[in-house]
Amino acid sequence: MGRSSHEAAAVVRVRVPSPLHSYTGARDVAVAVPVLAPEMPPTLGGVLAALDGAYPGIRFRMIDEQGHVRPHIKLFIDTTLTRDLATPLPTGAAVMIVAALSGG
Repeated sequence: MGRSSHEAAAVVRVRVPSPLHSYTGARDVAVAVPVLAPEMPPTLGGVLAALDGAYPGIRFRMIDEQGHVRPHIKLFIDTTLTRDLATPLPTGAAVMIVAALSGG
C-alpha cells in the first residue's frame, strides 16, 4: 500500500561516524521518518530504516542479520545510549551513531 498524502513525517537529525561517510557524504544528515499517528512517535529502528532508504546499505553496517545492533556500534538518542531499536524518539530528538575503532 502506498504512502498516504496525509501521512506525516518527522525530520530527524542524525550524526554519522566517519567510517560511514562513504554512504552519506556528510557528518550530519536529516532523514524523514514516517509518523503513523501523533501518539506513535518514530522509533530508533524507524530512523535507521529511513537512513537506509536515503543511503542504501548503511543499515547493514550497523545492524546484523538477526536485527541486533552490531557490537562496535553505539546508538544515542540525544545523550542517552540505547541498543533497543523500539525506543521512541522524543519530539526534536537527534540520533548519534558512534563506531568503535579497532586495530593494532
